[in-house]
Amino acid sequence: MTSLRFHIRFPEEKIKEPVIYQIGHEFKVVTNVRRADVRETTGWMDLELTGETIEIERAIEGLRKKGVIVDPIELNVVE
Repeated sequence: MTSLRFHIRFPEEKIKEPVIYQIGHEFKVVTNVRRADVRETTGWMDLELTGETIEIERAIEGLRKKGVIVDPIELNVVE
């Protein structure tokens, strides 16, 4: 199993959608929110995904297709 961390940003129109829940059900990954700041019009989250590498890649592509901005966290370190 692989665990990778990503910084994701939500456009205003995606703030109220349960995209993290959806990703956890659509793909074989475990989602773990490490840090987050979600407000009425903006939001970001440091998200850890655990699973097979191919499933993590598919989940990231799924997030991007849902309109979420996804960036890897350098060295995969979350304080």
